[in-house]
Amino acid sequence: MKILITGGAGFIGSNLARKYLDRGDDVYVLDNLSTGKLDNIQYFLEKYKKQFFFQNGTILEDDILMEMTGIVDYVIHLAAAVGVKYIIDNPLESMETNIVGTENVLKWARKFKKKVFIASSSEVYGDQEKAPLEEEDSVVYGPSVKLRWSYAASKLVDEFLALAYYRTLGFPVVICRFFNIIGPNQTGEYGMVVPRFIECALKERNIPVYGDGNQSRTFTYIEDAVDAIMKMMDSNNCVGQIMNIGGEEEIKIIDLAQRIVDLTGSKSKIELIPYKKVYNSDFDDMKRRVPSLKKIKELIKYSPKYDLNRALKEIIEHRVKHNN
Repeated sequence: MKILITGGAGFIGSNLARKYLDRGDDVYVLDNLSTGKLDNIQYFLEKYKKQFFFQNGTILEDDILMEMTGIVDYVIHLAAAVGVKYIIDNPLESMETNIVGTENVLKWARKFKKKVFIASSSEVYGDQEKAPLEEEDSVVYGPSVKLRWSYAASKLVDEFLALAYYRTLGFPVVICRFFNIIGPNQTGEYGMVVPRFIECALKERNIPVYGDGNQSRTFTYIEDAVDAIMKMMDSNNCVGQIMNIGGEEEIKIIDLAQRIVDLTGSKSKIELIPYKKVYNSDFDDMKRRVPSLKKIKELIKYSPKYDLNRALKEIIEHRVKHNN
């Protein structure tokens, strides 16, 4: 198989590329390296010279996207603006990438009749405290003057576009809402909480927890996430479906910080920091974000191999080993 991964130099994309390469597939990556990193794929460029192909460019460039889509069997669309801080700081670029870029991907995939995976986000649910969140639940957003909600709205538009292609044109799409994917080599640069906490703990610095720390999340280890993506694309059951992919343990962020302190044996202290000291007035937070996994378990027999403790231990061991 030949697979195109947009955003393939990013954290999720590069791990997915590795899995496909190990399976013997040819992998084509399109990434402009705005948030992805060349270091994430350098090994593939050296080891898999006949299997791995990288193009520095964006999903907004029709000529590049047309050429790459035309030669692959299916497209996994991961390219997007990521991280709450990045989105608040770059709202126009983020919305253009997420909406216009996804429309471009769908347009060219339809022209060449290629199945498409659309990466969505748990952000789509908005300010919902219901748990667990099911794929057909209503969404609740704050006002448009809070740019924090622009990401959620743009990913929801992506879903509407993909479903319109499926329902109107019979075009094969698969949509997945990610819930906090974590793993080795993930950067904390864009606000991701686990790498930031682990870095602070290993360096014996105070661990900054925003707000009161009682907001809760679940976390998904990268190996479980990429295995699920591959199964979704290999299964006809998932066409035209929206699925959550997430972990099974709900944890408060302040408790996550303490667990990381315990697992690292760190002397770090937990420091509560008001949101207004980190973000501007465009920021809102959600108290809970817990997925229902019933649908994905039924469709692809999804069963996470990594619980939260095992996932955190893997990430900590990797950072200690590689001193990063």
